Amino acid sequence: MKVAVTTLVFCVASLLALGMVMLYSSSMAQHGTDYLTKQLIWCVLGVAACVAATVVDYRLLKRIWWLPLCVALMMLAVVLNHLVGAQYNGARRWFSHGGLNFQPSEFAKLALIIALAWYGEHFQRQMPQLKRGLLIPGVLIGLTVGLIFKEPDVGNALALASVGGIMLLIAGVRLRFFLPPVLAAAIGVGVFIYHNPLRSDRIHSWLHVEETKQNTGHQAYEAMVALGSGGLTGRGLGDSRQKLGFVPLQFSDFIFSIIGEELGLVATLLVIAAFVAIVSCGIYIAIHATDAFGLLLGSGITFLIGLQAFINIGVVTGTLPNKGLPLPFISQGGSNLLLMLTCVGLLLSIARQARETQAGARSTTTEQELTNPFARRPQPKP
Repeated sequence: MKVAVTTLVFCVASLLALGMVMLYSSSMAQHGTDYLTKQLIWCVLGVAACVAATVVDYRLLKRIWWLPLCVALMMLAVVLNHLVGAQYNGARRWFSHGGLNFQPSEFAKLALIIALAWYGEHFQRQMPQLKRGLLIPGVLIGLTVGLIFKEPDVGNALALASVGGIMLLIAGVRLRFFLPPVLAAAIGVGVFIYHNPLRSDRIHSWLHVEETKQNTGHQAYEAMVALGSGGLTGRGLGDSRQKLGFVPLQFSDFIFSIIGEELGLVATLLVIAAFVAIVSCGIYIAIHATDAFGLLLGSGITFLIGLQAFINIGVVTGTLPNKGLPLPFISQGGSNLLLMLTCVGLLLSIARQARETQAGARSTTTEQELTNPFARRPQPKP
């Protein structure tokens, strides 16, 4: 457990440091230190939330699981109001105040994971049933994902629905109940994309990057140019050309391309290796949790981080169509950074409780051996 915790903390700290450096490098020509200053504020808040989540016993969330979910649903409903929510590029996803933006869908991700973890433990024996195992938690997932979809934020909605589905499978839902609604949802998303010009254009540009590089495929094409021009070791820190107005959102969703251009293939592979290590450590911590709640909570958090990183890197490298998800710990975006660091704190809390339980078990065994020395002697064979 110590190795997993140390590796997790080291990888997160390394990605945070890289993120701050690359955020300044990618945005300094157009925005100076503005984005870096805001990101540092969110980073301080995130580290404070991480420490608090680490110190507090994660099992206390069992008592108040409903509170974060209710608050999240309320915020998701309120942000859709044109008098409250800030609109950008046709989407209404943010609360804006004093130059800082907060995206309630990020908080809703963690709130839903906590609720599903409680539900999976509380109804552990009934999870193989259709009603308890799929219909009721499906309503929670559908309500939360539906409000995020309404903003619209299709990328976050699909990612959260995927994490919720994985948690239900871990909790014990049967595949014969699980697969039909998943297939129906996939067909529904396909129909939505087909009848939505913005999303269908993204799919078309993903399939035909060269043909659409002057319009809808411009972002993906320029990102691949940035990755390719970096070579093995990169052009050098701060020497990116693509960040000078060629790659849109080069400091946010497409910051991975600037990492590849300035620091090369070696750096991008190290970033991928760091996320693989984080996911591996998260799975290890979740498996060794002291209860089913910790197992489901740790699994949900781990797959949320891993899936978001996978989608972002897949989009930048042209493996996936554009989804608009930030790269965890690196991309500009305070709400997501706060969420990710809070999730890491919860993973560390799960690991801490597991270590204390193991230490307590060893201490009890040692005391029994000291009080009963004959217990240590091998028993004679009959």
